Amino acid sequence: MSDVTLLLEQIESGEPGAADRLMPLVYDELRKLAAARLAAERPGHTLQATALVHEAYLRLVGSDQPWQGKGHFFAAAANSMRQILINWALARKADKRGGEARRVEMDEVDASYIADPDRLIDLDEGLTQLAAEDPDAAELVKLRLFAGLSVTEAGEALKQSRSEAYENWKFARAWFAAREAN
Repeated sequence: MSDVTLLLEQIESGEPGAADRLMPLVYDELRKLAAARLAAERPGHTLQATALVHEAYLRLVGSDQPWQGKGHFFAAAANSMRQILINWALARKADKRGGEARRVEMDEVDASYIADPDRLIDLDEGLTQLAAEDPDAAELVKLRLFAGLSVTEAGEALKQSRSEAYENWKFARAWFAAREAN
């Protein structure tokens, strides 16, 4: 059992100080994850990787969610960062933007696409709809797009076989393409 997994279990059982001991072990990986998500942002952006890491960490450690190991924790971290970025985009759109949402085609999605608040909101709406139809595929897409994991890595984090992960990715791409066509 890894140190991270052990500390996650200690946090879940309410052991004092376990959360403080976890941060040094996961900080570098969370920082890389956040930096990757923010790499395409404009210079001087108000949301910095360090702030994103700390906000995500506070949400994770403050939750009552039981952790099923390191992979689950980092999947939740990626999802938390995604939600923070969505909230930022919604606030920015409310303050500065108007207009209607547009459909997202999966082949268009890259770091620069996620950096645009309007596109990020459209992607989030699509992911929410996909999750209602196929939660496994939606979780895989989140890890691919927001955590920067390969299909295989995302599948491993979700405890999916390699073939199942590729089938979910293929389904998600087809689902977004069909959504775009409608």
